[in-house]
Amino acid sequence: MRVDAAAIKNQVQSPEQAQKAISQLSRLFEATLLLNSTLDLAELLDRILQIARSECHADRGTVFLADPKKRELWSIVASGLDHQEIRVPYGRGVAGRVAETGDTINVEDAYTLDYFDRSFDQKFGYRTRSLLCLPIRHKTGEVVGVIQLLNQENGRFGREHEDFLTKLSAHMAMALENARLHREVVEKQRLEREVALATDIQRSLLPDSPPIVPGYDIAVVNQMCYEVGGDYYDFLNLGPQSLLLVVADVEGKGVSSAMVMSNLQATLRALVMHLHSLEVLTLSLNEMIYNDTRSKKFLSIFLGLIDTRRNGLHYINGGHVPPILINGETGEYKLLEEGGTVIGLFPSSEYSRGSARLKPGDILVCCTDGIVESMDPKDDEFGSERLAASIRKNRHRSAQEIVDSVLADVEEFSRGGTHVDDKVLMVVKVSDNGGFSTGNAQK
Repeated sequence: MRVDAAAIKNQVQSPEQAQKAISQLSRLFEATLLLNSTLDLAELLDRILQIARSECHADRGTVFLADPKKRELWSIVASGLDHQEIRVPYGRGVAGRVAETGDTINVEDAYTLDYFDRSFDQKFGYRTRSLLCLPIRHKTGEVVGVIQLLNQENGRFGREHEDFLTKLSAHMAMALENARLHREVVEKQRLEREVALATDIQRSLLPDSPPIVPGYDIAVVNQMCYEVGGDYYDFLNLGPQSLLLVVADVEGKGVSSAMVMSNLQATLRALVMHLHSLEVLTLSLNEMIYNDTRSKKFLSIFLGLIDTRRNGLHYINGGHVPPILINGETGEYKLLEEGGTVIGLFPSSEYSRGSARLKPGDILVCCTDGIVESMDPKDDEFGSERLAASIRKNRHRSAQEIVDSVLADVEEFSRGGTHVDDKVLMVVKVSDNGGFSTGNAQK
């Protein structure tokens, strides 16, 4: 057996070297315990920086987190900079170069580097000399961050400083990953609480049940595909014998549409207190929504004013799914299309009024596009003709039974389809015998 004396000599450490190695392992162990003692991301980054500065005797430093999707570094901890946020694209400056290449940079004077960005020094009144910048790597080798230290107190960062931070890198990366996951869970829980609150608020904006109107049977259903949505319906009494029906659909889905919906509700209720002309009401509503959203959000709306004494209907359709008016005797129907364009998209839009006579047994059906645009597996839409046919076959039933039957037909038709949208369905039936008892609205 051949013995390599040189190899043995290289493996043998002096007492001083051994003590130094033990001391470094001890500091690494203590640093690891400190890193694993918190799941707060900001606190963790602060601790990483404290450990690095203390061990390497640096004057200042910054810990950057990597965002591979945006190819950007960002920091929420920067000692000496009053915790100002810094964002650096990959490839820019020293930190960006380290993130892009994965190489360590250690120089005695940063100004000798062509790619060193002096604007930070100029901005914060600082002079960078010695600089150590290295990647924080996950055990998989992925760069998850960058740590940059400035101005070592003895003039230059040594090999032992690089070695310490390199050995600590995987522990830093693991702690960062755990803190990020924890932050995501906390953020998700916060958002869930806020969405639940928003859902309750939005539901409170909608009527709990249809009004009881002598001579009319009214039912309505509201189904949201998400926790909040942009569909809206309302019943507004404008006098002892005037009922304003409202069905609207804000473009899009989710929170932004729900916010516009709540704005619509508040605006409409404020306007009807002073305006009783449908044309002026719609024109004013369009101007106010346009000024609020600047065409970034718009909505379709149907406003139907029922004169309960004369059984007359006056309406304006602002780009909405045309409501269907069905003759209770013959089953014939017509679409209520008179009006104008959608609300909030164009300023100074003109709107015209339509009218219809309501006879005993007649049925007015208003809905949002979630009903008529429901699709089967072949992407065929339910459409107005199927909607009219569904109502026609159930026209001798109560308003609530018609709502239930239509929803069942839509659900059966769209089973296996992929189109998902909010749904509002409102049925107003003129009573044959002078009055139906009305049920509660479903939400």
